Amino acid sequence: MSGALPGAGFAVGYGTNGFADHPLDDAVTVLDGLGYRGLALTLGHPHLDPFAPDAPAAAARLRERLDDLGWRVVVETGTRYLLDPSRKHRPNLLDDDAAPREAFLRRAIELAAVLDADCVSLWSGVLPDGVAADRAGDRLRERLAPIVADAAAAGVPLAFEPEPGMLVETVADALALHADLGEPEALGLTVDLGHCVVVEPDGVVGALRAAGPLLRNVQVDDMLPAAHEHLELGHGALDLAAALRTLDELDYRGLAALELPRHSHDAPGVAARSMSALHDAWEAR
Repeated sequence: MSGALPGAGFAVGYGTNGFADHPLDDAVTVLDGLGYRGLALTLGHPHLDPFAPDAPAAAARLRERLDDLGWRVVVETGTRYLLDPSRKHRPNLLDDDAAPREAFLRRAIELAAVLDADCVSLWSGVLPDGVAADRAGDRLRERLAPIVADAAAAGVPLAFEPEPGMLVETVADALALHADLGEPEALGLTVDLGHCVVVEPDGVVGALRAAGPLLRNVQVDDMLPAAHEHLELGHGALDLAAALRTLDELDYRGLAALELPRHSHDAPGVAARSMSALHDAWEAR
């Protein structure tokens, strides 16, 4: 089975957060054998600690291996407990003290430059207790603008991801944020196909079309409408064939990587089934 979907302009990859029980080199070996051609690298435990002194050297070694394989990579910043061992995804860009998150995102940009990554994917975070949405929006714009400027100076694209339950929840929200920031060239969008089932009023096709030329990163998973829970392909309500057809129509040229962070217990099996599901949906599109 070929790793590249025949005729597709985008590369099929897999997120490292779905291989949390494998050393990174072993995860790459398994995925290469299954036909994947890209990596969505979540910074943090267990694969690449962004704050370790040797992180740039580790990133350079990874880039050499990916070059040998002809792979692409995106940098994901959704590590759960990297900044606070007691609070998942905190602090975020909306919190009273966002300095640790800002430092992390700047470090992600630095490592993405070493990795020659397609982009750094990031999100807003959930609304903190006691902070009104308007105030949180002001904080997000104030804090994100200099990060976008830093990314532009480093030549590293950013891809902002709408997340169910977060301040920026839909593609429309992300497009409004992009407009509020003056439509910076360095800032694009990440679209998670499963999220579209949960929060997008026009579904996955409408969300992808709305993102249009700003689409820089795609995460692939299934979901049911009632819950933000990443599921294997075919276990939810996603019309995967329609999603792939839309990516094809948009001439999307980035990475489309499986995002299954709760499936490390059966990572090789899940990755194999996911590749088969993608091929079936591509043929059926």
